[in-house]
Amino acid sequence: MFHVFVFWSCWCNLIGVFGDSVLVMDGDSVTLNSDVTEIHEDDDILWTFGDENSLIAKISKEKQIFSTYDVPDGRFRDRLKLDDQTGSLTITNTTTEHTGVYQLETNGAKLTLKSFSVSVYARLPVPVISNSSQCSSSSSSSNCSLVCSSVLNVEYQDKNTYSCVLNNPISNQTTH
Repeated sequence: MFHVFVFWSCWCNLIGVFGDSVLVMDGDSVTLNSDVTEIHEDDDILWTFGDENSLIAKISKEKQIFSTYDVPDGRFRDRLKLDDQTGSLTITNTTTEHTGVYQLETNGAKLTLKSFSVSVYARLPVPVISNSSQCSSSSSSSNCSLVCSSVLNVEYQDKNTYSCVLNNPISNQTTH
């Protein structure tokens, strides 16, 4: 006796775009573009957030549904704007709590999946350079210890000049 297994899968009408990476500064707005030019009568658009795929926005043109939803912890309250022409989603006044994966599913004549990895970075303070101890002098040179607050990088520029640099992938602050 033998068994015949038939596996059938059709991705005929599935178009997927995965892994768009979006960087945004804390307090700014970010728009996640659906790449849809016009929503058709039979289109349904769903936006979800996070590992739990929490529903945060929905468009069903046929049923006249154009809604945004908050998640249980309230992080999206009054911050989501849904473009009823394109289905693009804007998050206003972002905070680091909005960092995560956003999924767009467009279902109509074809099924389209799109993923956005959003990273929200805190605004950087201007670093402060201060002496950590007394300077000592000898006949040939003087030595001082400097402390750079919240520093990621201290750079020697030229004779007796240093820079304190604080940076992240989208901005930096420097003090000389």
